[in-house]
Amino acid sequence: MFLSSLFTDPERAERLIDIAQSSLLPLLEGVILYTIPLTLISFAFGLALAVLTALARISTVKPLQIIARIYVSAIRGTPLIVQLFILFYGLPTLEIEIDPFPAAVIGFSLNVGAYASEVIRAAILSIPKGQWEAADTIGMSYSQSLKRIILPQAARVSVPPLSNTFISLVKDTSLASLILVTEMFRRAQEIAARTYEFLLLYMEAAVIYWILCFLLSLVQGRLENRFDRYVSR
Repeated sequence: MFLSSLFTDPERAERLIDIAQSSLLPLLEGVILYTIPLTLISFAFGLALAVLTALARISTVKPLQIIARIYVSAIRGTPLIVQLFILFYGLPTLEIEIDPFPAAVIGFSLNVGAYASEVIRAAILSIPKGQWEAADTIGMSYSQSLKRIILPQAARVSVPPLSNTFISLVKDTSLASLILVTEMFRRAQEIAARTYEFLLLYMEAAVIYWILCFLLSLVQGRLENRFDRYVSR
């Protein structure tokens, strides 16, 4: 129906082209002003939280282990949209009000932190124990061994899965539209509501998301190749 109308109704085809062209700039503005900043800020905070959580999980301090496990289990065991709704719509019942963008940053950061912590923890545990022992024999403390020997090697191992997490986060930012963040998908919804061309606008948004993720996958490939240079084969 949609495609056939493009060929049988020239006026409708022209209207669709006009809408697609006029909506491109607002959608790109949503990407630049909200989608990209939301992704970068959330990933940065989430990655820092992930490192701390991973270190807590492998520590010998039981309370830290328990807190980290509860946090990871709670975040991984509940939908991201529910977490965002709790932050934005639920907390005001406790007289805690958070603006849309900060609420989205908190929600995405907590989500990234939980999932990425498992990646980092697995990467740290993948480093042979001999690396720890070698660092100990030359008088390095635990923190020195971790910072100078273990984490640099774990970072290389973590690049592919963390890159996938970052790419997934780009797509997940569309959920911020449900808590009134005017990112790209929210812009598409607003324009579609005015023009009633829902399929066109959602397809246009999907193409932009696809292009972003495709470019990021190219960057991911270059990063992996760069780190692979330092791996003996």
